[in-house]
Amino acid sequence: MTLDNGYEMKTTFWEDFTIADSFGVEAIRDTYARAFEEWKKNIEYITELVIVLNHKIWQWYEKDEKIARVYNDLYEELDNWVFENFNEEEIQYFLKITD
Repeated sequence: MTLDNGYEMKTTFWEDFTIADSFGVEAIRDTYARAFEEWKKNIEYITELVIVLNHKIWQWYEKDEKIARVYNDLYEELDNWVFENFNEEEIQYFLKITD
């Protein structure tokens, strides 16, 4: 997956969540929990996780409100977590890629 700004995704998060989508809300939450736990100290991967969560909100918002809401809740939780747990340089990277 390549973003409009030319950023090339390094992770398989999009594919992981696409698989989870077919198994429902609990699978989505489980996929998030595993990805977060594994990569919570890596600003690049956490940034990609935020991007995927955001795109999944838009993918589902007209198709399945429950799934879209789960993605939105996870997105907001992680976005807030980034600003509480990363240093200024890491946050600048996050903002540059997600803007």
